[in-house]
Amino acid sequence: MTTVSEAPAVAVDLTPLFQGQRVVMLRFAPAIGDARLWRTATALKEAGLQVTIVDVVGSHTSPREEIHQGIRLKHLLMPAWFTPTRFKPWFLVKLLRINLLSILYLLREEADIYHSFVEHALPATFVAARLRHKPLIFDSPELPLSDRAVQHWPRLLAIARRVLRYLIRHSQGVIAVSPPIASFIEREYGGQRVTLLRNVPPYQQVERSNILREKLGLSNDTRIALYQGNLQENRGLDLLVRAAPFLESDVVIVMLGAAREPIQQKLQQLIAELGVEERVKLLPPVPYEELLSWTASADLGLTLLPSDYSLSIRYCLPNKFFEYLMAGLPVLSSQLDVIAELIQTHQLGVVEPSRDPATVAATINRVIHDQEALERMRRHALEIARREFNWNREQFHLFELYQALLPASPASASAPQQEESR
Repeated sequence: MTTVSEAPAVAVDLTPLFQGQRVVMLRFAPAIGDARLWRTATALKEAGLQVTIVDVVGSHTSPREEIHQGIRLKHLLMPAWFTPTRFKPWFLVKLLRINLLSILYLLREEADIYHSFVEHALPATFVAARLRHKPLIFDSPELPLSDRAVQHWPRLLAIARRVLRYLIRHSQGVIAVSPPIASFIEREYGGQRVTLLRNVPPYQQVERSNILREKLGLSNDTRIALYQGNLQENRGLDLLVRAAPFLESDVVIVMLGAAREPIQQKLQQLIAELGVEERVKLLPPVPYEELLSWTASADLGLTLLPSDYSLSIRYCLPNKFFEYLMAGLPVLSSQLDVIAELIQTHQLGVVEPSRDPATVAATINRVIHDQEALERMRRHALEIARREFNWNREQFHLFELYQALLPASPASASAPQQEESR
């Protein structure tokens, strides 16, 4: 069960910061279900902005426009965008088409500021902002152009980096999710006003539950090591399957999240080959508002991502890490720069640099059975989530950026108050 408890130690001025000013956002994916985008949009709406999101959906049955929780959604219906493309020139054709259509959608909306999510959507919002003479914010939840697939096309990558460098340098604000990514964007792309906005959930007090054991028919004595989030290639999830034969008999690994083909088929085949069907369980995603209750039924959170896959993975600070902390889960992580530093500084879990399956399994066995250490790390996780790693505090960085870029209004003439409660 997830309940909202006392607010974290921050005083919030409920006076709207903005008076009816309009932001138009663009994301080349469905907005509903994107926790980071929706958290940002909701915070801006509650601060007084009129929020419109132009997004891309893959179903022709979706309405072209709807209102959801007070936020206006304009849907660009383009199923082809979600079809994997192996022939790179055809992907460029799709990218050009979706940007041109997005420009038309954006220009139909009145806006005082534009907000672009992910680098694919930046050209369209840049053109709209330039034509309307309005400020533009580029929100980068990962390191731009860092995916391994992009690296296979060096000439195309060089062109894309030059274009992106121009767009970022001429954007009035940039948002990054971790300090190394912020520094990289400043250094390599010349980003202005790079704001650190960590991908943290709103503060909640989450009660321990038994949902995963009940769902999977496991005994109460079973220990659960949980990976939650998308099941995709750059997560290195095969390591967890290969570690399963070395786990003790009462330990089960659960992967909870949306599976992207062909990774799900590969994982299922590997599970069958190694005969670990009882040791590794795959579950589909659950509604985000219910997620922390599921998280709180595990014993250990996993961020064993391959740090050598890309700089984006090495520098990542994903939402799953903060969700583990909010639910009171100690974290077992690979040597990811920011996560490892936070774990070691605040005693939130254990860092395992090895990618050897037997070594990883030995570490899981050791950590998940050390009740005294788990309880100590659990207390540290809950405390830092309450005190620092929550959206109630983090959202002020977003407001400060918007206040710096939007024309002054009576409601936004003074900065939001942040004071530690006494």
